[in-house]
Amino acid sequence: MEGKKWDDPIGKGILDYAENCRPGDIIVMSDICDDDIIPLEVLFRKFDEMPELEKRALEECDGKVLDVGAGAGAHTTHLIKELDMDVQCIEISPGAVEYLQEAEIPVRQINFFDVKDEKYDTVLMLMNGIGIAGTLSNLEKTLLHAKSLLTPSGKIICDSSDIKYLYEDEDGSMLVNLNAEYYGNFRFKMKYKSEVGTWFDWLYVDFDTLFRIAKKVGLHASKLYDEDDHFLTEIKVAE
Repeated sequence: MEGKKWDDPIGKGILDYAENCRPGDIIVMSDICDDDIIPLEVLFRKFDEMPELEKRALEECDGKVLDVGAGAGAHTTHLIKELDMDVQCIEISPGAVEYLQEAEIPVRQINFFDVKDEKYDTVLMLMNGIGIAGTLSNLEKTLLHAKSLLTPSGKIICDSSDIKYLYEDEDGSMLVNLNAEYYGNFRFKMKYKSEVGTWFDWLYVDFDTLFRIAKKVGLHASKLYDEDDHFLTEIKVAE
């Protein structure tokens, strides 16, 4: 890694952990709420270490799979090595791509919206991967692009969270900025050691809103798993 220029906290963390196996944290800074952390070892978790929602998601995958935002490849590794499935990863983090290539996991460094003229039976978008939409106003475009990558019987498997609890007062009322488009529109910045990324938009969408926008573009969303405010959904072409 010596001599490389970094603006890739997640990639730096992945390569660091792969080389040294030392615990560390990626700090996630938000413009709305307190800082959060992603422990590096979580990115390398095995199937039996995953939450039930992720296990259920991987069990629902079939056919040819596109793993969007694969990170350190925890989901793809299980699908390929344990289930012998045909999986293609995409990532924008140079460090993550370098690690995945070294681990001999099929990967391309490409933005999701630049994937064209390909078909998959499952488009997998875990760890709130649908948040790649950035804002609610961009969710329709995101679902349409994912739809364009599906085979006729294909499906999108994704999760998200209804984060309105962040705005609830003690009496149950909502303290929401009325000038904001949607309470699930976030901006984040990540940090690992001295490496700090740039701000980026990320969406947390409630299921009812996701269902409505999916229906608008000819898709049907059904809930597969729900725990507290976090849910897993399967989205298919509406019949």
